[in-house]
Amino acid sequence: MARILVVDDEEKIRVILKIMLTAAGHQVGEAPSGEAALAVLEREPVDMVISDMRMDGMSGLDLLATIRERELGCPVVFVTAFANLDSAVEALRLGASDYLVKPFAEKDVLLAVERALGVRKILAENIRLKKEGATGGQSGPVICVSPAMEKVHGLALKVAASEATVLLTGESGTGKEVVARLIHQAGPRVHERFVAVNCAAISPALLEAELFGHEKGAFTGADKARPGKFEFAGPGTLFLDEIGELPLEAQAKLLRTIQEKSVQRVGGNQEIPVRCRLICATNRDLARLVSEGGFREDLFYRLAVFPIHLPPLRERRQDIVPLVRHCLEKLGNRQVEGELLTPAAQRLLQEYAWPGNVRELFNVVERARIMKGGATPFTSDDFPYLGGREVAPLTGEEIFRLPATGLDYEELQRSLVRQALELTAGNQSSAARLLRVSRQRFRTLLGLLEPQGAPRQVGAFVRIQIRRGKGRDEG
Repeated sequence: MARILVVDDEEKIRVILKIMLTAAGHQVGEAPSGEAALAVLEREPVDMVISDMRMDGMSGLDLLATIRERELGCPVVFVTAFANLDSAVEALRLGASDYLVKPFAEKDVLLAVERALGVRKILAENIRLKKEGATGGQSGPVICVSPAMEKVHGLALKVAASEATVLLTGESGTGKEVVARLIHQAGPRVHERFVAVNCAAISPALLEAELFGHEKGAFTGADKARPGKFEFAGPGTLFLDEIGELPLEAQAKLLRTIQEKSVQRVGGNQEIPVRCRLICATNRDLARLVSEGGFREDLFYRLAVFPIHLPPLRERRQDIVPLVRHCLEKLGNRQVEGELLTPAAQRLLQEYAWPGNVRELFNVVERARIMKGGATPFTSDDFPYLGGREVAPLTGEEIFRLPATGLDYEELQRSLVRQALELTAGNQSSAARLLRVSRQRFRTLLGLLEPQGAPRQVGAFVRIQIRRGKGRDEG
């Protein structure tokens, strides 16, 4: 069932079309003019428009031009009693979905509607892609507060404009597909398809047919020819996730596809050109797989033209609070304001090891939101799953090993103080707890932030703020 708007200055035509379309199960609205039709389209969603070409005031062609200009996303079928070749060509040139001549048969109307509804899906997808490109090309933000993720973001934007094959590495759940989409959407292929394939989720017996396509009769059940993902991606981007799971036979065919820029379907002999950009990802050590004979060395070098490594969440803890905010906004489809986490809850999230990385964090936050009913801030009690599995603090030797060349000890202390303040948004009590020192000891360490040889105004300012109560916990 579709919502169809009939536009005609003759009431009897509107009535006839309404009877035909309603009998076929569609919802039908009416408008006596092009101006009235635009008012309806701005007020409520419509799947397609059937319009007369010649009307007083705004003509059908003017209505079509305005619909396209405003990107309303609904196809237009014209009906007219003044049929000629020139008017038909002009209507189709401007983007009309179909063209019917009065008097029309019911079967012709219903066939035109069916074709137009297929066009509507294409129009909606094109508008979505265009809007994504206009907003910087991100379907979801890459959270990059930490220096490690800022580096990843910068590399992704640099390689986006090129045609280089990109290899994304990192543990499962670190956001490799998010970065792949960023590369696609920040580059010149933004208006083309982004096709994602998880190589580990496809049976090895069907993997080649899925990637490269197959001809009719190539194997049992192949009742018709079918293009593979390389062809389907067209001039867009093909993202092959878990590339390390490819069988050796498929690896050989993938290598040939990259070298020749063409595919040969399973059961076929014809070389079919492919134009898509390739981005691959893996959570496995491909170099080690090469040495063990599980991955082709020549393919590895073809894929690793521009490698980008995504750090695990435990190595970019500055991103945890922004990720929590993004998760809540994604779940609620609205901007989240105010405090999200109590200091204890924030410390708990930042001390947890996150073996499942960002994916696990999102699951934990979603569960807490359901249990809490959407209210914030979250307390440490809202994450009982983490409380029972809190990791033990690392020993000094596990955190840091003194280099043989020595180091500047005071600079190391300054760095730790700065990091603690950044992780706790300037909260001195929380920063002291992160460093496992007393508040008094932390105040002493704050004095190290004053540069050597500089006026003592910085240190004095910090001490004045402490005496005035600045930086204390909010309750």
